[in-house]
Amino acid sequence: MTLLRLAEASWTDVRDHVASGGTLAFLPFGALEQHGPHLPLSTDTLQCTAVAERLAEHYSALLLPPVSYGSTWDNAAFPGTVSLKPSTVSALCTDIAEAVWSFGVSTLVIVNGDYGNRAPVHTAAAALAADGDVLVLDYPGLVEVGDAVKESPWAAPGLCHADELETSMVLAVDPRLVRPERYEAAYPELPADFGTRPIPFDTLSPSGVFGDPRASTAAKGETIISFVVARAVEEIDSHRGRA
Repeated sequence: MTLLRLAEASWTDVRDHVASGGTLAFLPFGALEQHGPHLPLSTDTLQCTAVAERLAEHYSALLLPPVSYGSTWDNAAFPGTVSLKPSTVSALCTDIAEAVWSFGVSTLVIVNGDYGNRAPVHTAAAALAADGDVLVLDYPGLVEVGDAVKESPWAAPGLCHADELETSMVLAVDPRLVRPERYEAAYPELPADFGTRPIPFDTLSPSGVFGDPRASTAAKGETIISFVVARAVEEIDSHRGRA
């Protein structure tokens, strides 16, 4: 078997794939939010879709179309950002999981592409646990590989937003969408409780950048994505061994 993209498949293709044992499915869950002046609003969706596609190829699995909106209230002041309520994110995860289980999927892996989605996606997965199998991946290994490849400092430990890491990943996935002539570094002064309460990003960084994208390369992006995929495979294999 090979991966099967649901958006391109017929219902009989899906039936036959599942009947042949292809009961693992991947759902990229992204966002439409600002990533500085040099990256597209679809950055999170592009990145998580790239990871999900490689995982689906590895497992000859089903690949669902990405959810291209997420819970991104902290970026709402930047034009173009479209944010969902956390309850909407949870409801989308719930409805999609129940739908794919209905046609034979045994495990749904949600590849989350945005920090704001974490709480509502994990809330949905916990609520669904009694009825079926859902695994949420939040870019495993990203900070570790980031420490290895970054030439610029983190804006805050583990904070990855329109910086060298994200820009490198988009360069690896779709370089047409990156605007190097707009690169600028931004290292805002962050409050001590940053990350523990909602703070509008525009009040911290008027450009929306947290870090320095200028050292970004497609090669670094490929290294980052490959490392995250390898770590994700470890998590999936461990999860399926327990399931």
